[in-house]
Amino acid sequence: MSEANSQATSTVLESGHQSYIQNYGNASLVIDRGEGCRLWDMNGKEYIDLGTGISVTNFGHRHPEMEKALQEQMGKVWHTSNLYYLETPIRLAEQLIASSFGERVFFCNSGAEANEAAIKLARKFASATRAPENRTILTFEGSFHGRTLATVTATAQPKYQEGFEPLPAGFRHCEFNNVAALEAAFDDSVCAVLLEPVQGEGGVNPAHPGFLKRIRELCDANDALLMVDEVQCGMGRSGHLWAHEIDGIKPDVMTLAKALGNGLPIGALVAGPKAADVLQPGSHGSTFGGNPLSCAVALTALRLAKDDDTLDNVARQGHTITSYLEGLDRELSLFKEIRGRGLMLGAELNDEYAGEAGAIGKHCTEHGLLLLQAGPSVVRFLPPLVIDEATVATAMDRFEKAIRAWLAERATS
Repeated sequence: MSEANSQATSTVLESGHQSYIQNYGNASLVIDRGEGCRLWDMNGKEYIDLGTGISVTNFGHRHPEMEKALQEQMGKVWHTSNLYYLETPIRLAEQLIASSFGERVFFCNSGAEANEAAIKLARKFASATRAPENRTILTFEGSFHGRTLATVTATAQPKYQEGFEPLPAGFRHCEFNNVAALEAAFDDSVCAVLLEPVQGEGGVNPAHPGFLKRIRELCDANDALLMVDEVQCGMGRSGHLWAHEIDGIKPDVMTLAKALGNGLPIGALVAGPKAADVLQPGSHGSTFGGNPLSCAVALTALRLAKDDDTLDNVARQGHTITSYLEGLDRELSLFKEIRGRGLMLGAELNDEYAGEAGAIGKHCTEHGLLLLQAGPSVVRFLPPLVIDEATVATAMDRFEKAIRAWLAERATS
């Protein structure tokens, strides 16, 4: 690392610290470029990216087919608003419908906006037959649905809500994967259920077999909507194109974002037959929703996500990483549980090391590996879906070295 590069990094870090509102706990790392499964900082240090920008760059950085699609669209038009039709967003909507249970699609800019649209759709759906007090939306403890005021209320984690009271009314929280608690919470006032088939920020918790089916039965019996948030777990990450497919159910609404644009901002709400015609002209909108640049990239991302080779690779590499973590655990006794689906994996630290996922992450960064947390005690692995065996082997070697460095530091502190 040259002195000039070091000084440039320090200058950028200081400027960022002074310029940004301090709502993020940024690492002291300035990313300069990326390619495939790797990133480089301003000092030229290489990192294997097993976080993918929180399940966003699922097909790697600067994917050549996506770059080509983006460049072609840039040469046509960037924005017109939703006052007019554009071919590229329409083609994307067609492909989303053809690949799912859906009949109609609404485009926005992010996962929070997609979930906000789902919440509004659910309330509008219920308004035809229910009084306002009977338009409750049921969500689950450990969930994460976004940072807007409504979606943070739907997110049943108090740490995200504290200080933002008064929160909007009309939400009820229930224990995840507890059928008895679900049945007790589901009464005539519930107009919709919103959940992640695999919880992400809450600790990488998959729905237990049969749980989604029971929710589907209750929604059908009570004329309520089943809405799945696949912002993080969708687009092939679970080993299926859509994570709810694992349980063999069809929701009424699905929300998407993150990997749909592989780094460009886009969100989508996919509505099935029961919900397709709820939102009428004037009821909702988004200035940048369906931006043709994002949609051009998303068309390629969706095609790659549903490719059998991609899904086979997700299953294969997910098994490889899990096996490696299990082997490391047998030697070092690190984890309480290793769980997840496909390439959405969480390793929960045992009681001795509870709360130290952040410390492990820092050591991983030092060893050229970018990982995430899912709470203070869960190390989260969200590799690119196109990661190959050699890159997995290198990444796991770096992870082991980081773990051993962390344990050595603990032993001497």
